[in-house]
Amino acid sequence: MFANLYQTILYIPIFNLLVFFYNIVPGHDIALAITLLTIVIKIILSPFFVQSIKAQRVMQDLQPKVDALKEQYKDEKEKMGAALLELYKKEKVSPLSSCLPLILQLPFLLAVYQVFRVGLSNGSFEVVYPFITNPGSINPMAFGLIDFSKASIWMAVLAGAAQFIQSKLMFKKNKSQASDKNNPMAKMGKQMTYFMPIITVFIGASLPAGLTFYWFLITILGALQQYWVFKKMDLNKA
Repeated sequence: MFANLYQTILYIPIFNLLVFFYNIVPGHDIALAITLLTIVIKIILSPFFVQSIKAQRVMQDLQPKVDALKEQYKDEKEKMGAALLELYKKEKVSPLSSCLPLILQLPFLLAVYQVFRVGLSNGSFEVVYPFITNPGSINPMAFGLIDFSKASIWMAVLAGAAQFIQSKLMFKKNKSQASDKNNPMAKMGKQMTYFMPIITVFIGASLPAGLTFYWFLITILGALQQYWVFKKMDLNKA
């Protein structure tokens, strides 16, 4: 039941969208098709992503108040929990909201992975919609240089670099927290800035290059969107 639902609402539409873009892009270049596919997926996920990065920014700004409450109620766990919940309610933010885009992105990432693993490698086109031209096969060579159906360390490194840029943009905003070595938010931010790119490269090196190219693009688009949202929030505060 779940597998059929996943195929119907995610894998098949994404595969068909990739085939559609592959049919219309110049030279039938798979890299261009993936770029257009990534932009469409990013647009779909954008409302959730914007909500998340706004929540992350608010959480960063609230960190001094959170630290003060933790210090005030350090020996009274129940009171501290209630005070934190009241603070989050007052500021209309949830600590869990920043996790939403990652949770939502995972099914899309799995569907894109299946598209590259099955679609590019095995040429499985029986799920192509009748109104989309069936190309018969997809040439996995991107730019005439990289086989996107196979793993590429260079694509994995690009994806890791994009992850690093996005993390730096996120955690450089609050300089006072970043300079506080005892601040848990600063510590976590610094760890994630370096840890996540390494994990991305490590995992990406074993995945089809088409998938790591997708991850690179969606991360770069996310970093640009994040920068724009932060800029807009700063202007609204001024």
